[in-house]
Amino acid sequence: MPDAYKVMLDAELSKAFDVWSGYLDARTGAEPQAHARLRSMLESARAAAAEGGPVTARTLVADMYDEAREAGLPWAPSPPRPCEADRQVRDYAKDVLPQVLPLGLRDRLDHITVSLYVTGHRLQTASSLDAATRQDILYVTARAGMALDLAHPDSAQRELERLKAIARRCGVEP
Repeated sequence: MPDAYKVMLDAELSKAFDVWSGYLDARTGAEPQAHARLRSMLESARAAAAEGGPVTARTLVADMYDEAREAGLPWAPSPPRPCEADRQVRDYAKDVLPQVLPLGLRDRLDHITVSLYVTGHRLQTASSLDAATRQDILYVTARAGMALDLAHPDSAQRELERLKAIARRCGVEP
């Protein structure tokens, strides 16, 4: 089975490369030496990724954010917050995953995704839920989302069943 996690990591690097390329190509005019160092780091990160060194590439990208901050470049990209980073990675990976995942697996993941959305929506609109139950719903939904991101249908299905159990306990049709 293809490694969806590797696809996500590759998408994370691709997004970072695109962000930094766009910034460096914009030629903001600030700190030419800093821009030259960042451009060199970006080229090194791309080369490392191409040679199968994603750890080195990710380290170089992280160093780029630090370098830009230390140089005081006001328009340089800042590291995305975890939620934003995940959203960007999913956006990049959504085009690659269908090419590497078998059709049966994609169908199963899609079915779980739709069921998760419907059950989650029904629970969110229920007015009689206490704060602890709402927190449980968010937690289980997030775990299912992570399992779906990694193309792990058994884990996602298990979390969907947990969410349906919460729905039944709260008198909401799953």
